[in-house]
Amino acid sequence: MSDLSIPHIAIIGGGAAGLMAADILRAYPVQVSIYEAKPSVGRKFLLAGKGGMNITHSEDFDAFCQRYGAEKPFLQPMLEQFNNQAVRDWMQGLGFDSFVGSSGRVFPTDMKAAPLLRAWLHRLRESGIKICVRHRWLGWTNESKLKFATPEGVQHIAADAVILACGGGSWPQLGSDGAWQSVLQAQGISVKPLQAANCGFDSLWSSSFSQEFAGQPIKSAVLAFTDAQGNAYRKQGDFVITATGIEGSLIYALSRPLRETLNQNGKVTVYLDLFPHKTVEQLYTLLSKPRAASLSWSSFVRKQLGIQRVKAALLRECTTKQQMQDVKQLASLLKALPITLTKTRSIAEAISSAGGVEWSALTADLQLKNRPKVFCAGEMIDWEAPTGGYLLTACFATAKCAALGVVRELGLN
Repeated sequence: MSDLSIPHIAIIGGGAAGLMAADILRAYPVQVSIYEAKPSVGRKFLLAGKGGMNITHSEDFDAFCQRYGAEKPFLQPMLEQFNNQAVRDWMQGLGFDSFVGSSGRVFPTDMKAAPLLRAWLHRLRESGIKICVRHRWLGWTNESKLKFATPEGVQHIAADAVILACGGGSWPQLGSDGAWQSVLQAQGISVKPLQAANCGFDSLWSSSFSQEFAGQPIKSAVLAFTDAQGNAYRKQGDFVITATGIEGSLIYALSRPLRETLNQNGKVTVYLDLFPHKTVEQLYTLLSKPRAASLSWSSFVRKQLGIQRVKAALLRECTTKQQMQDVKQLASLLKALPITLTKTRSIAEAISSAGGVEWSALTADLQLKNRPKVFCAGEMIDWEAPTGGYLLTACFATAKCAALGVVRELGLN
């Protein structure tokens, strides 16, 4: 430390939560160091902006908070202190305007993450915040110093307070590899196993269907299923056929109840309505019309229904030959085509993860109850959210909560 009278705050993890915690602490008389295992910070933040930087969502605050499901009671007080408008104001403070897309999602006007990250890091460095890359956290020494593996060997670093912002378990090549779990569990801290969230699911496709249609989108379908507790879900949207199953925005939106049903039952059957704007009776009428002798039954079905080629193939994949030939059964199946899902894709492929440090192990300001002056922030805490800007907003909100917890704990306010 350059000045022993100034508290040193160590932030472990250079993702969105770690950087935001440092940003909040700029306003206080502290020395802040960010320690990142990878060669650069903000790697997942950049990935999130690859297809357009969706940073938050514009919906009403009450509806916004509902997106966090069972964790809403824990997160809402933090979101009240750093809500979706606060995210837009923060961007504006960095010189970036934002706009609301047609779906209500909020983006920087240029849709890019890299310029925003560059401006953010410039502000942090100008504020005297130190960023130490290639520092992999290994835990604590017997003297409660932080232990890091670095290119120069193992280093022991003292800190007056610590914010852990180590991320979850998705996209481990970017830094969120979940290695911190064993470190905290060794300290007696309750951690729920990390699981895939906002993820794809495997089905039992035939090799011919998989090879021909992997990557093909299914547009404007309705997916319905019932979970292990008897709760019914029904949602319309788009998804993609993959080599092993299904993924995409419609699937991500339902991934939590799908995963939890899989965990309990070992599998889950979903029912796909391929024609949400037609009734069974209307489909039956179309399929009951006279067919030219020269037209095969499959060609007749496609022609009568105006069905996408991939939808027609999916219909064949999930029905028997007898069902395809029976007009009444076929009309019903077009409205409720069963697809059995057998498992989630790996957590490494998921957009985000569920599980992490249990809320019971944390105080209201995210301090570990049995590790004084150590706080947690971001995705390493046990919460999850759908895509649409909710993940980043909660990472920011928990980071602010943890940073202000440090301020109170050290008596800096």
